[in-house]
Amino acid sequence: MALTLVEAAKLSNDTLLSGVIETIAQESPVLQRLPFIEIVGNGLTYNRENAAPSADFYDVGDDWDESTPTFTQATATLRILGGDADVDNFLKSTRSNIQDLEAAVVQLKARAVQSLFDDTFVNGDDSVDTKSFDGIDVLCAAGQAVSMGTNGGTLTLAKLDEMIDLVRGGKPDMLLMSRRTRRTLNELARSSGGFLEADRDEFGQMLQFYDGIPIGICDYIADDKTVGTSDDCSTVYAMQFGEGALSGLTAPGGLTVERVGSLEAKDASRIRVKWYAGLALFNSVKLAKLTGVRAA
Repeated sequence: MALTLVEAAKLSNDTLLSGVIETIAQESPVLQRLPFIEIVGNGLTYNRENAAPSADFYDVGDDWDESTPTFTQATATLRILGGDADVDNFLKSTRSNIQDLEAAVVQLKARAVQSLFDDTFVNGDDSVDTKSFDGIDVLCAAGQAVSMGTNGGTLTLAKLDEMIDLVRGGKPDMLLMSRRTRRTLNELARSSGGFLEADRDEFGQMLQFYDGIPIGICDYIADDKTVGTSDDCSTVYAMQFGEGALSGLTAPGGLTVERVGSLEAKDASRIRVKWYAGLALFNSVKLAKLTGVRAA
């Protein structure tokens, strides 16, 4: 069973761990919604569905044609993600509220872990950094991409809809884009005589929707990609989450907070935030992207 980090935190009795997970999820629209599948071992080999089987009508006595789906075998490997947070013993002794000091230090480390995961979720490429995992830009199939043009172009609702329609089996669970692209989308909505829908999420933050699809903002989607002769291009992603779509992978226990203890070299104690995580796309039609999106 796949659980999001937010749901997994509800099952934990460790208040420090729950606080770390809440901090990570609160800062990341991806980690608020991306489910994680626990796997045993250091990786998962699976069949990614590329094309569905077909069916036909037949007359009595006709020979039946066999049709099977096509798959690509893929392997997603768990990677080691995390960092150490040291709490100085002098500050522990002289500060009146020890728990607040420890929580603040761990919270900053949790945000660093969240930032690294968000960056890798989009831009990860294990052929460039063998310690990381492939992100959605690499996982997105060639046939699942829409281009704004040879040299890019300003975002249009027609192109956005074309990209959304590449995601099959229901609407996408999220549109992921940069802040600049979100501003352009807001301008397009206003110029057409309307506004993007908005509501509050479970963290009390305002969340915008396009055609009922939540819009996630990622600061690691670059606005300076080169497409043709243009060097001010960005990308918009549409994705479905789930065990048959795009899902995170994690070792049993998920994200953990480990108290390493006192250090020999300095007067401090160490807390380690670590996560054995990866990403898997089980069906290529559950992820699409729109490339070459230029500034308005």
